[in-house]
Amino acid sequence: MALTSFDFQQARVKQVLFKSRLRSVLYGVRAAEPELFSIHDNPLGQWLQTAVKPTYGAYPEVREIERVLQQMLHTGRDLAARYSRGLIEESRTGLDQINGYAAQIETLLTDLEKAVTAKA
Repeated sequence: MALTSFDFQQARVKQVLFKSRLRSVLYGVRAAEPELFSIHDNPLGQWLQTAVKPTYGAYPEVREIERVLQQMLHTGRDLAARYSRGLIEESRTGLDQINGYAAQIETLLTDLEKAVTAKA
């Protein structure tokens, strides 16, 4: 299945959704559910597994997106744990790390989109 620009836009939205949900946890709006930090339950992780890897799994960008996403989810879990231990400011400051991972994923998505459209 060929990926379109719309597919990549949806992937970017999925990443923003994670950041929004994590921010909600760190500001006390919602509870930190374990699914939030699981690559199998994460919308971007699911997109990688179902839409990307079957056709483009050999692309280095795909493996790198998955690696950085795992790091982002792990960091998010750590920040939520800090918040639950009462380290509220420390956990919120850690959002800068999440933004760094998100920027890396954005760059990788752009690179993958270029590679996929060049192949088509």
